[in-house]
Amino acid sequence: MNEQKMRSTVIMQSPPAVASSAAIGGKKEAEGPMGQYFDKINDDPYFSEDTFEKGESQLQKQAVEHALRKGSFSPEDIDILFGGDLLNQCTGTTYGIKSYEIPFLGIYGACSTMSEGLLLASLFVDRNICKRTMAVTSSHFCTAERQYRMPLNYGGQRTPTAQWTATASGALVVTAEDKPPYIRGCTVGKIVDMGVTDANNMGAAMAPAAFSTISTFFEETGMHPEDFDHIVTGDLGAVGSSILCSLFEREGTDISDRHLDCGKMIYDPDTQDVHAGGSGCGCAGSMLCGYFLPLLRSGELHNILFAATGALLSPTVSQQGDTIPSISHLVWISHERG
Repeated sequence: MNEQKMRSTVIMQSPPAVASSAAIGGKKEAEGPMGQYFDKINDDPYFSEDTFEKGESQLQKQAVEHALRKGSFSPEDIDILFGGDLLNQCTGTTYGIKSYEIPFLGIYGACSTMSEGLLLASLFVDRNICKRTMAVTSSHFCTAERQYRMPLNYGGQRTPTAQWTATASGALVVTAEDKPPYIRGCTVGKIVDMGVTDANNMGAAMAPAAFSTISTFFEETGMHPEDFDHIVTGDLGAVGSSILCSLFEREGTDISDRHLDCGKMIYDPDTQDVHAGGSGCGCAGSMLCGYFLPLLRSGELHNILFAATGALLSPTVSQQGDTIPSISHLVWISHERG
């Protein structure tokens, strides 16, 4: 690797470790093929609160609580927490984690928030700014529908390209300890806008951003798809995943045998009526924390690229017919420290 040519990619000097992680889900997530990988399932979409928005805050609070408990950490052990969600001004995170009194940096990357948070948390530990950091994110079907589309009681028809926002949260703790899995590197994505205006076709809008970031990682590191067990995206769904593979095929690269997408994994499209798959910050976040990280910790997986993707739109610009800019941030996670 020639670090002088790396503009967007950072290779960790002393790769930090993910010491613990937790995934929390809702009833629909439990009914899907990945239901067994959640630490806790909540059947009540309100999470014992009186609004869906307060419920999402509880969802995220539970994820942080479980991640801390699984690693035998207290809130006082954490130097900085990076967190965000899909709600206006990231209120799901703000109200969810305020009681922990952990130094907090709010972030927004839409559905790419988990990869952005893990990237930042890892860099802060690798560069000795902090000893322990956390990253957390969440999404909630009901809060996302209310904010981005129509009130739930409107009963609007969903298009075949639409995706189902996961009611889920993922949280993790990053430390300097020598225990897998390790964060070996990361690539900061660029905003990509290919002119897609259909807010019900997020996969098409986000796939070019995933292609841009993953390609940049390979170009700057000299590595290849064959060096990884999986190239994991989130959440392109069925439509976006097909587009991503096609974009690589046009460049003479076949990633289809190792590409996995969290939006395609979290639900069963044949029985759960999710159309193009899952989406939302919590979809990729929970799949990383509940499924992929434990496999990397045990050594069943050795290397993955985790490239969550986000559509950087708002209800206002969407209603004005503007295009949908997207972004993807990438994290290289490994069982070996290197």
